[in-house]
Amino acid sequence: MRRRLLIALTVFAALAVLAFAVPLSLTAATSRTQHLVLGRSGDADRFATLADAAGSAGGVRALADEVTRYHELYGENVLVVDARGAPIVNAGVAVDDPRIRAAVAAARRNQRPQQVDRLTPWSAPVMLIARPVGTGVQVNGAVVIEASTAAARSAIARLWALIAVGALGAMVVFVLLALVLSRWVLRPLAAMSDAVAELTATLPKPRGRAPITRRYGGPPEVRALAESVDAMATAVGDSADAQHQLVADTAHAMRNPLAALTIRLDSLEAAVPATASATFRAATTEVERLTALLDDLLQLAVAEAPASFGTAASAEEHCDPAQVAADRVDAWTSAFDDAGIRLTATRHSPVQGDSAEHLAAAISAAALAQILDVALSNSCRYAGSGAHSSVGVSAGPDWVTVRVADDGTGVAPDELDRLTARFFRGSTAAAGGTGLGLSIANALTKARGGTLTVEAVHPHGLAVAIRVPAVVR
Repeated sequence: MRRRLLIALTVFAALAVLAFAVPLSLTAATSRTQHLVLGRSGDADRFATLADAAGSAGGVRALADEVTRYHELYGENVLVVDARGAPIVNAGVAVDDPRIRAAVAAARRNQRPQQVDRLTPWSAPVMLIARPVGTGVQVNGAVVIEASTAAARSAIARLWALIAVGALGAMVVFVLLALVLSRWVLRPLAAMSDAVAELTATLPKPRGRAPITRRYGGPPEVRALAESVDAMATAVGDSADAQHQLVADTAHAMRNPLAALTIRLDSLEAAVPATASATFRAATTEVERLTALLDDLLQLAVAEAPASFGTAASAEEHCDPAQVAADRVDAWTSAFDDAGIRLTATRHSPVQGDSAEHLAAAISAAALAQILDVALSNSCRYAGSGAHSSVGVSAGPDWVTVRVADDGTGVAPDELDRLTARFFRGSTAAAGGTGLGLSIANALTKARGGTLTVEAVHPHGLAVAIRVPAVVR
């Protein structure tokens, strides 16, 4: 991938350098050509003016002397002809050359030959500059200069060589920058790819799961990294399923020995002496607590991995949340009365423009009842005597919220976010419980696409809000 990135950056750099160097070279060549043409055109105009004023033999001699000195000074040939095309002064020009005759004829017709727009180091060594003698009304002859392009071509070659060296230097700088940039960009990707590949090689092969067969585009290194991440994700998913299965299997396997131990303890109760009755009751309580803990662990495993145990919520699963809440309030009323807590159900607000009979939640009645039982059990156990607990149902266009709130002792603010963690119990919680109830309720809610939040009630108390998708029937 580094090679391909370097090639791409080098190509872009080369295009950028060429886009700057080529126009600069052409502009320099054009400027030097125009300088040569303007200089020789001025000389030809001066000779044409002298030839037009040379009406006598003395004037012709003065013109000849001027042309001769020019020829000796610059080494360039000059030809001056009269109106009939006969040479008046000739300083080294081959009159029979077709190019010379064409230039003379054009100048006698008051025309100027086509000039070269831009010289190059390999252009012709001579450039013809022709001017008519006289005015545009009456042409009395012509002047032709064979201008040497050697100096101009040498200057253009030097300029082009300097531009080429500068462009080469710029390319070297760009390539070095591309090397540094490619290493800086690709080093973390290469390190991550190697680490993921090493980790993937140590993971077990996916079991009981269809392999991921996505087709990724891009460089091979990126495709290999994406495939390794897919394999790792599959392995991690299998590992999580295996952990949930292990918890469930362990809970199932230990329930039978505990049930047998409970039966044996019950059979021994009559034979336990009075001095050991307290110890016996403590042992029985611990066995019951361990049995409840295993039951909660099994429920948590089932709630967190619904796909593995066939308890995932189906698309057709729904219930009337108000009816479920009313049933649970009726079932828990006696327990709350015994705890000295008043339990009430608040009127639920249906969707705007809809009736209560048309409101449904995308969760089964059994699952919602199980979640409410957890919330009501915590309120009954920890709210405290004299508290008031209420169950309310509210709804919006897309969601249904069932809220169990009380004005009891509540929990410390820094413990709110930890109440749904496994085995966590508030610092003010009374003895008993496994610390798994809210974890189970949270997992059941998430499995149905909802959320469970624990909120503080002001001035004191605690509320559990179960928010699940709504179904309008």
